[in-house]
Amino acid sequence: MITHLVFFKLSDPSDENMAATRAKLLGMEGQIPLLRHLEAGVDVIRSERSYDVALITRFDSRDDLQAYQIHPYHAGVVVPFMKSVCSSIIAVDYES
Repeated sequence: MITHLVFFKLSDPSDENMAATRAKLLGMEGQIPLLRHLEAGVDVIRSERSYDVALITRFDSRDDLQAYQIHPYHAGVVVPFMKSVCSSIIAVDYES
């Protein structure tokens, strides 16, 4: 299994923007069959080093993760939205 973690720092980290960002990420549920797990959360500590929103997804294989990256819903809906609201995005992918 591959775990894909992504952290988002929003350009405007208002409560409304963080909630909208989390909702957009959770909107992938049922849209992308390759997703084995989907979780998104808003940072509650809000320290200087914190990112604002986290995404945790899991896939059966690296091939499934790669297919997710180019899936029309992810690439055409989620990625453009995230790029429009974020000042920084980082990711870590590992075998789990």
